[in-house]
Amino acid sequence: MDLYRAPSSSAGSADPLLLKLEHCLRTLRGENPSNAMVAVVAEGAACLPLPGDGKTLARWQSLARVAEQDLALAKLYEGHTDALAILAEIENSAVFPANALWSVWAADSPAERLQISSSPGEMAVINGSKPWCSGAEYVEYALCTAWRDAEGPYLVAVALDQSGVSIDSRRWNAVGMALSGTCDVRFEQATAFVVGSPGAYLDRPGFWHGAAGIAACWYGGAIGLAKSLWQQALTRASPFVDAHLGAIDVALAHTGALLRETAVAIDLSPSNDSRALALRCRASAEATALTVLNHVGQALGATPFCRDRQFARLAADLPVFIRQSHADRDLAALATTLKEQNRVPWRL
Repeated sequence: MDLYRAPSSSAGSADPLLLKLEHCLRTLRGENPSNAMVAVVAEGAACLPLPGDGKTLARWQSLARVAEQDLALAKLYEGHTDALAILAEIENSAVFPANALWSVWAADSPAERLQISSSPGEMAVINGSKPWCSGAEYVEYALCTAWRDAEGPYLVAVALDQSGVSIDSRRWNAVGMALSGTCDVRFEQATAFVVGSPGAYLDRPGFWHGAAGIAACWYGGAIGLAKSLWQQALTRASPFVDAHLGAIDVALAHTGALLRETAVAIDLSPSNDSRALALRCRASAEATALTVLNHVGQALGATPFCRDRQFARLAADLPVFIRQSHADRDLAALATTLKEQNRVPWRL
């Protein structure tokens, strides 16, 4: 079922990258996310178009398609492809191995920030810890935010196979997203490459392009769950089931249209501030995911949660994944951005 999967940008033919990715996902269905991610990268199915480069929709279609099948894999896939986009956007002279697995770790503990203890040049020494490090058990390199005195955040690229890096999985007790390899990571006199100037990570246009890409993942996860209700509606005539399917259709159509519109806007003006666009997409995708979870559960009852392994994992993973949203704080930030623009934004 292709719920709201937009047509390829190449009229009359499917996007070759998406076809390659679809083939990989069919082959890897049921595979552990870490093994699947290695295979996807090796097959070249993670070399996505850069955001704002004319094919942002194709990029988000790929993110959504991975999430539709496996949200833990999508978390690894999104982190890896985001890291590659950041490295492409911010000038960096360091050379890294081809087909290495990447992630991006920009969260900070309230008690501790990752510190640069030597003067940043091309190389730096870092100390401290990072929480919420998705894929830490699997990836080979990470882009991390780090501070030096009052300057920051810097972005540093760290190889994780060095002695100064230790991974602690004890605090990740989640049932949802359990296979995402999320851990706390401690750095003690670890060496890293400095990527860009202080603040470059947050100041670049691509920061909000990447933030909107997360919404495509949430949207894809919602489609993965909605497919079960779709199949039920096809095989069993029930106005009750149909009513829930109709409600899901409206929610998915709204978010799908918004993602497509936003991708076009980003490609037309890639250097513009896309904060409002990204926050709106994220809020819409979060609301849609919650709507789908509610209606699918009411319509299908306990059976798929208990007897369909893929459905059960998606249903457990999606509520955890969408908590990457900042909820009301993001809505307030969106309102602030709209007020700064000082124009009514909703007219057709």
